[in-house]
Amino acid sequence: MEGVGGDAASMASPVQQRANEAWRLYKYYLDKTTPHAVNRWIGTLVIAVIYCLRVFYVQGFYIISYALGIYVLNLLIGFLSPLVDPELDASDGPMLPTKGSDEFKPFIRRLPEFKFWYSMTKAFCIAFVMTFFSFFDIPVFWPILLFYWIVLFVLTMRRQIAHMMKYKYIPFNLGKQKYGGKKASGSRSRAD
Repeated sequence: MEGVGGDAASMASPVQQRANEAWRLYKYYLDKTTPHAVNRWIGTLVIAVIYCLRVFYVQGFYIISYALGIYVLNLLIGFLSPLVDPELDASDGPMLPTKGSDEFKPFIRRLPEFKFWYSMTKAFCIAFVMTFFSFFDIPVFWPILLFYWIVLFVLTMRRQIAHMMKYKYIPFNLGKQKYGGKKASGSRSRAD
């Protein structure tokens, strides 16, 4: 009974070990992209443009595009929403300030930026791969889908913007706040 209680890594097959190594390498490079937000979003934009060109070129896969649009809209709502919704949760946890005299609490997203980017990029990649299989190309009248998605987007964003105005939060970091204070009187420049 030498195998009982042995090391789990030695029990794994070579294929499982290679898959585990590949997964670790993938996670390593994914973690290295974390501080490079602009480059990540540029890459996602390139993938989205490639997907759009593919759909335009083959003149099909509108159902996949519609489903992708709904999924991206859902991700966007999670990205713009606070972690603790003041309408739904009246707990003692962190709340958004509603008055000017309230203590400042930073905006914490329900869906962090990295997960938003990662989910969106995966969605575009999966949708792109799906365009190579003809059974996903269901014939539909695409202008109706586009019109319905635009109406859904406008109504959802209007509700989200009304929520942001009601609870006075901005989900974007606009840089360091600048305050108009007194100017230092002792800082004159000398002309020598």
